[in-house]
Amino acid sequence: MIAFLSGLVREVREQSAVLMAGGVGYEVLCPASTLAKLSPDMQAELHTRLVVREDSWTLFGFMDTDSLKLFDLLTSVSGVGPKLGLALLSAMPPSALAQGLTTGDAALLSSVSGVGKRTAERLVLELQSKVPPHLSAPSVGGVRGRVVSTAGQDAVEALLALGFRDAQVRAAVSELLAQDPAQTADQLIRKSLGRLR
Repeated sequence: MIAFLSGLVREVREQSAVLMAGGVGYEVLCPASTLAKLSPDMQAELHTRLVVREDSWTLFGFMDTDSLKLFDLLTSVSGVGPKLGLALLSAMPPSALAQGLTTGDAALLSSVSGVGKRTAERLVLELQSKVPPHLSAPSVGGVRGRVVSTAGQDAVEALLALGFRDAQVRAAVSELLAQDPAQTADQLIRKSLGRLR
């Protein structure tokens, strides 16, 4: 019904953003990775999915179509509602989530708060063959593999010491290293914190 919204970001909240489009302020629930890229008074375009329930109409928004596709896939599974789908997309980068689904890594999925072992196994069973191949391209070191640089390893150890979950930390750091292998441990920690919170 509402494919996307384009307009001025009026406010960024803990789990949502308010986007002014056509003179109307829309509250859009977004994953952490999208919220991290938004700031007040910037122009933004969000790909959206409107979820209509008996007692509410809720907009979910994403910076890219890949995240929207993953959200649609996740919520197509029985027992996985839009808020749980959003939690999964907030907990790790879309490529790590997609790779976890295609490789059958139920432990990675169940490391997300609110996702039990059975739900994780159901997600893998139903979505393993449905994830588009370009979404699940392996990142440096794999989703749960070793992080290849010393800076990456230092960043992982620091983030684990802060109490973040192992699988999510390794996924975030691996994806950042895939984008730029020359990043320092400080840069990796700072950028990973933005993704993990």
